[in-house]
Amino acid sequence: MKIFLNTLGVVVVLAGGIFFLQGINILPGSFMTGDPQWAVNGGVLIVIGAGLLWLANRRR
Repeated sequence: MKIFLNTLGVVVVLAGGIFFLQGINILPGSFMTGDPQWAVNGGVLIVIGAGLLWLANRRR
């Protein structure tokens, strides 16, 4: 379960980073480019992914 949550967390953080960069118009080439809503969505995904990484790696 730990490996799955770590992998999922990394994928979600990376996807959120791509969404964020496209939303703030740094990474061009998509319908998301320059749309601030995608920057917000990306920020939310980054926080969710970081939470998954924290959950997977906390000590019990």
